[in-house]
Order: sequence, then C-alpha cells, then structure tokens
Amino acid sequence: MGLVLASAAMAADYDKGASDDEIKFGTIVPLSGPASAYGSTGTCIAAYFDMVNDRGGINGRTVTVSVQDDGYNPAKMLEQARRLVEREGVLFIAGNIGTPTNSAIHRYMNQRKVPHLFLTTGASKWDDPESYPWTMPFIPSYAAEGRIYARYIKETMPDSMIGILYQNDDFGRDYLDAFVAELSDESMVAAAVSYDTSTATIESQMSTLKDSGADVFFNIASPKFAAQAIRRAGEIGWDTTQFLVSVANAKSAVLEPAGLAYATGIISTQYLKEPTNPAYAEDADVAAWKEFQSTYFPKGSDGNWWDWSCYATAYTIEHILTQAGDVLTHENLMKLASNLEEFEAPMLLPGIAITTSPEDFAPIEAMSLMKFDGENWALFGDVIAVD
Repeated sequence: MGLVLASAAMAADYDKGASDDEIKFGTIVPLSGPASAYGSTGTCIAAYFDMVNDRGGINGRTVTVSVQDDGYNPAKMLEQARRLVEREGVLFIAGNIGTPTNSAIHRYMNQRKVPHLFLTTGASKWDDPESYPWTMPFIPSYAAEGRIYARYIKETMPDSMIGILYQNDDFGRDYLDAFVAELSDESMVAAAVSYDTSTATIESQMSTLKDSGADVFFNIASPKFAAQAIRRAGEIGWDTTQFLVSVANAKSAVLEPAGLAYATGIISTQYLKEPTNPAYAEDADVAAWKEFQSTYFPKGSDGNWWDWSCYATAYTIEHILTQAGDVLTHENLMKLASNLEEFEAPMLLPGIAITTSPEDFAPIEAMSLMKFDGENWALFGDVIAVD
C-alpha cells in the first residue's frame, strides 16, 4: 500500500489543456479593428513559444499557443474566450489586450475558474484577488500612472490649465478619474472631452480643447487616436506641454505616424528598456530581444513597446509553467503566479521587478518619467513607485 501511495503522489496532475506531451493556452488580441496596432502581442507570444519549443519545450512538453482575434470588440472577446475554454480546451488564457474587452470575460473566466493571466491592460479592477481570484494583470496600473502625471504637473506647473482627451470606456475613465482626483483642484481642468473607438477622427474634440485655453494636453487615447491627436494639435497650432499615456507611446506605431516634429517634447512613462535607445546598445536583455525578433518575430518592431512587453510577459509565463512541473492545474498556476517575489523578467528597467502575493495581484508597481527628444525617449528622474 505504501508503494502505491508513493507512486500516486508522484503522478502528474493535469487539468484540460495539459498532458504528458503538450501544454495548450490561448491569447486574445485585436488583430483587426481600431486597436489592431496592439495585435502583434499575440503573434509575439506565439513566436516566443516557437523558440521555447525549438529548445525542447517545457519539461519535455510542447507548448501550443492559440491566438484569436477579437477586433477590440467586447462581444467578440467573449465569443473567443468561450471558444478557447469550451471548444479548444486550453489550460489558461494569457496576455490579452484591452480593458473593455477583458471586462467582457472577467466574470466568465472566474466562474469557470480558468486562469486569466498577465493582461496587457492596467485597469485597477484586475487587482482584486478577493472577488476575482483567477484574473491577474501584467502592466502597471493606469490609475497610478495618471496620479504620477498629476503630481508632476502640480509640482512643476501649478498654474497650468489642462485639456484632456479620453477614450469613452473603462480604459479612459480609469486614467481620467485618478488624474483629476490627484490634482485635488478640478478648476485646473479647462476641458475634458471624450471619443468613441467607432469614430473616424477626433478633429472636433481637438478644436474644443484648443479653444478652452488649456496650455497642457493630457492625451488618454489608444494608438490610432493618440497619433491623430498629436498630429492635429500640431496642425492647428495648439502649443502645449503634452502628456501621453504609456500604452500609446510607441514610436513606430504612434509618434512616427503623428509626425516626430509634432511629438517632440511629449512626456510619458515607461517600465521597460527601449531597444532603439542608444543607452541600451550593449544591454544583454536588448541583445536577446533582437536575436529573438530577427529569428522568430521579424514583424516585431523596436519602436512598439508592446512588442517587448509581450516578450517579458511570455518569459514570465514560461517561468510559471516551468515551476509547475507535472502539476499543470488551474489552481497550481494561480498559486505560482500569485507568489512571485522580485522576479526579474527581461526588458524591465533597472530597479523594477515583478512581485505578487495572494493579497496583491499587481505585478509591476514602479515606472519612470520620460520625454521624447525627437528621435528617442529619454528617461528623467528616479524610478517612481506607483500606488
């Protein structure tokens, strides 16, 4: 009997999506639609595990990544999540893009008790292990980032008037509400105007903001609309100090389409090393990223932060799966993901690491301010802890 019990204790333990030979998970991203610039993250994650498989897989298992398109449409996100969980039988879903889209499957994933991991969205709601123990973000909180900008403005330009463009959904309001609350003086906001992702242009919104008399512009937009706003501000001669949310500060996807001359001087935040920055020319993380990119992800861009953020995300997923060994269950994956301590994923800025606990699912809680000089982003000041 003792031998039987010992053998049973050593046996592999699998939930659907795992076996002796394979681990299968899914990721849902906007390969089409108004936020399609973000879609490369899914391709990146799949490519990363092509590299892992070429190196022998994880604990002898091939990793299969099912990449699905939601078009940045919440209804489509739910449809794709059901497809992955109920039809394809993935072990977990990870790396999804978007606040409104992930909101559509928040309850579903937790009701099904399937890990909904390392989301590329900084909405505050994802850090709620008590109510939603199966959902975990990856990137820093939008609300915390909004507070960083508000503090900087109060400290360095206290007499300014601020014009705000924001996306009319949970993503935009998370930034907006935290930013205004941190100002502690709503009279500093000259105007706040919204746009919907279904709209064609934001020209009228930009005219309204210019006419408000604001001398600071806070651009809370996803890439397509962020680029439009930067370009339009330049075209109509609205000369302001601009702040741009980190999820839309990619050089190749946003600043170049907007016009680098119009983008010069913009302030944003970052928690990752920028591959195009000369400061990281000899950096080991950047060298590894470039090797991966050239071999497995040639469509990836050195100028899109999400193309290296997903590299860090995929590395962290690999770590969790490696640590899981033969216990590839939903419960064990969440246990491992929620007990990371100063985990150094590649591409994170010095002084920033991933830490989670069963009570706090927010993995990255620090960022640095940076300014675009016309060619590159340049960090300034110390790494700031977000709260």
